Amino acid sequence: MLFKEIITICDLLDDPAASGQTILDLLEPYDIARVEIEHLEGEKGSTDVVRIIVPGTDGKSGGGKSPSLGILGTLGGIGARPSAAGLVSDADGALVAMAAALKLAGMAQRGDRCTGDVILATHICPHAPTQPHEPTPFMGSPVSLPQQIRAELSPDMDAVLSVDTTKGNRVINHHGFAISPTVKEGYILRVSEDLLTIMEWVTGDVPATFPVTMQDITPYGNGIYHINSIMQPSVWTDCPVVGVAPTTRMAVPGCATGANMPYGLEVTTRFCVEVAKAFGAGQVKFYDPEQFALMQKLYGSMAVLRTGGTK
Repeated sequence: MLFKEIITICDLLDDPAASGQTILDLLEPYDIARVEIEHLEGEKGSTDVVRIIVPGTDGKSGGGKSPSLGILGTLGGIGARPSAAGLVSDADGALVAMAAALKLAGMAQRGDRCTGDVILATHICPHAPTQPHEPTPFMGSPVSLPQQIRAELSPDMDAVLSVDTTKGNRVINHHGFAISPTVKEGYILRVSEDLLTIMEWVTGDVPATFPVTMQDITPYGNGIYHINSIMQPSVWTDCPVVGVAPTTRMAVPGCATGANMPYGLEVTTRFCVEVAKAFGAGQVKFYDPEQFALMQKLYGSMAVLRTGGTK
């Protein structure tokens, strides 16, 4: 169980002064984890992008050949101050990614290392703006989403789990978390059977998935409706991306406080950790490369969906 990690991260980030340094100080005792902080400035404020590398026994960072998993906490901000005091619902992505980093760093320190590297990233902004959205308001971001996501992604990532609060809708009516189909280079592919199996193991329940539309995999800022930013990393990387969505049965605004569900956070974090263990060991596939190659041969590139489109 990872409630200890969730409680630790929630307590640290529920602070108007929370920053990248907060995470750096937390992980300083874990010598094996490498922490990088990049400060970003935007028109609506600033934020700290935090990247954590937990090296694997055969990871690329040590000259190995095992694949690296990226776990991104995708969000607008962890707080909406001064509009609201406390952690907002939108903070779930950061909470899960950083709790997974804390767990993996602790495991590695004890000698339980994953086979491949795990690269975890998010941004820490306790003073983010809000913005209108239907059916519930969204959290905005102090910097542009492309700027934020490009800073979080690494060219060493071979697959990405994008964790993003997905409660402000009437599409996913489930308490816990759900995963998306795999998205790669503008193609929406089938849901990974391997990920569904891990989801069954960690939840002890039937797996939950959510639909992804063509609108959701286009870049923000094009005037098209997006369920949220969960699939935006797929715009900026060629590796396969799966959305991991903390969910609720009722629509909850991203800017709502007191809405971080302990069970949902814990089980989502456990899922990410288990995927990290299996992916580096070659036990999990996000997609079928042969099927993907055949689709490209038959239907060509879908890269236009990753652009601003034709005028």
